[in-house]
Amino acid sequence: MEALMNYEVKDISLAENGKNNIEWAMKDMPVLNKIKERFKIEKPFKGLRLSACVHVTKETAALCIAMKEGGADAVLAASNPLSTQDDVAAALVKYWNIPVYAIAGEDKSTYLKHVQTVLNHRPNLIIDDGCDLVAAIHSSRRDLLPDIIGSTEETTTGIIRLKAMEKEGQLEFPALGVDSSLTKHLYDNRYGTGQSAIDGIIRATNILIAGKTVVVCGYGWCGRGIAKRAQGLGGNVTVTEVDPLKALEAVMDGYRVMPVEKAALEGDIFITVTGDKNVIDVKHLLSMKNGAFVANSGHFDVEINVNGLREYVVEYKKIRPSLEEWVLNNGKSIYVLCEGRLVNLVAAEGHPASVMDMSFANQALGIEFLSKNKGSLENKLHTLPLEIDMEIAKLKLESMGIQIDSLTEEQILYLNSWKSGTC
Repeated sequence: MEALMNYEVKDISLAENGKNNIEWAMKDMPVLNKIKERFKIEKPFKGLRLSACVHVTKETAALCIAMKEGGADAVLAASNPLSTQDDVAAALVKYWNIPVYAIAGEDKSTYLKHVQTVLNHRPNLIIDDGCDLVAAIHSSRRDLLPDIIGSTEETTTGIIRLKAMEKEGQLEFPALGVDSSLTKHLYDNRYGTGQSAIDGIIRATNILIAGKTVVVCGYGWCGRGIAKRAQGLGGNVTVTEVDPLKALEAVMDGYRVMPVEKAALEGDIFITVTGDKNVIDVKHLLSMKNGAFVANSGHFDVEINVNGLREYVVEYKKIRPSLEEWVLNNGKSIYVLCEGRLVNLVAAEGHPASVMDMSFANQALGIEFLSKNKGSLENKLHTLPLEIDMEIAKLKLESMGIQIDSLTEEQILYLNSWKSGTC
């Protein structure tokens, strides 16, 4: 492991391979590339320090490079120890001179040290994934508050925490919920998570989805995407929900809907995407079929209560890199994927670059929005203006060679008048 004053990565000699992977991702990120070219010229972040705590992947590397091109003094830590791509971390250090503090598989104490290291950078701007940096600042690093312009948040889970902070009057700088942007959650969550979660399960297990009962816990945009892809592979999909509107939508989309307790008896493969704790609890795990697979695609490793199950385990068997068999004292075995962490980032590579292109365009323009509006935004959770959202969609369509219609003056008048079309 290389460990110097300005970075901590596993092996700097992996940098060449990491550079190839980053450049490969960039080829499929035309919107972010266009924003980066503008940032190069305008330097909107000149003189500003930026700390990011995100999954260290080739796609997030492209975002960090765009921020540096815009003049930001950027540092990066991993938001999840198991999702770090060590070659990418090394490449950012060697070829782009961005300090990175991330090692795949690092223990909790190392992770917490790395969080503090990027906070010691005394950021003006923050890119967060799960609210880790924002929570740390408000709880233990309040000395940093006077320097902070604002933060962006990538995940549904992080937005849940920011909303709680705002409700309690505890949020002390503006935050931008990137996940609330239409060009983020309608595409990244649905198409990105939908594909990458199934990809992770298949890579971890090499099991056939067709003919199996796939239980999707949560029918938000991530759940919708996973259910659709599992169904497309021949899975018999069951959805569990607490929201009656989402449950009704799942029924109308053709899925069976039932409580987790009942689904636990029938499922072969379980995937959680709720952002909540103990969605699949110990009692559910103990009642599952012998040989059931459990996986999580929510941000934190708390959705499946694997820690609570440990007192019932008589033997752990490492089957494959991201797959363990837990032999229980009731005679059954449960197959746990990725220790209950993000299956799409641990067992696979996360979302494809094409969909992260829009998500990270939102991040880049979100940071620009915060810096341009320094001092004028309330200390609450904000959403990127709709016109910026629409511009990202327009750029994405252009990059795909797709043209759409424009309204005529007559149509615009009709849509904006209460007199036209009435008696």
